[in-house]
Amino acid sequence: MTQETWSAVDRYITDLFVPPDAALNAALRASEAAGLPAISVSPPQGKFLHWLARALGARAALELGTLGGYSTIWLAWALPAGGRLITLEADTKHAEIARANIARAGLTSIVELRLGRALDTLPKLAAEGRGPFDLIFIDADKPNYADYFTWALKLSRRGTVIIGDNVIRQGAVIDTAGDDPRLLGVRRFNELVAAERRVSATAIQTVGAIGI
Repeated sequence: MTQETWSAVDRYITDLFVPPDAALNAALRASEAAGLPAISVSPPQGKFLHWLARALGARAALELGTLGGYSTIWLAWALPAGGRLITLEADTKHAEIARANIARAGLTSIVELRLGRALDTLPKLAAEGRGPFDLIFIDADKPNYADYFTWALKLSRRGTVIIGDNVIRQGAVIDTAGDDPRLLGVRRFNELVAAERRVSATAIQTVGAIGI
């Protein structure tokens, strides 16, 4: 199996299960035109997040790592009337593109984008009483994943679902000799989650168009 094959399978799944949407496609085009890294969740993954949020009946969601707002739109669309999504982004350019994409999707009144390092913003959310959240999606810089999980627990309630994206790293996660900070961060995250008695957890390896 090659990356070309996995990408072709992703396109097959997308064609079957994810109908084209003007707002989502515009968000991807705008992100690409602005030079943002092509690391957004894939369309099937975005729809899975949407489906999961709806299945949970989530009213309050938190996203760490906005990028261009593609996953943000999927999540926000799943929330019921009165639902709110807070998304955190450290990069000013990413936040600018995301805000435009979110506005184009008609979600400005639902989504609150906070600019700044998540490790600076998360304590502020806790101090403001912004929680507990029903769904927390972690898809930000990998070296800080374990710290993000610790804060996610503080902003959770019994029954909250916490999702950490990209925790397999194309299989490199089993390389105990690797010294890439992103790999080390993911390994630390996985080990912390596995040892945390307050959560029931698993990891699923997926392969798709972005390969991670």
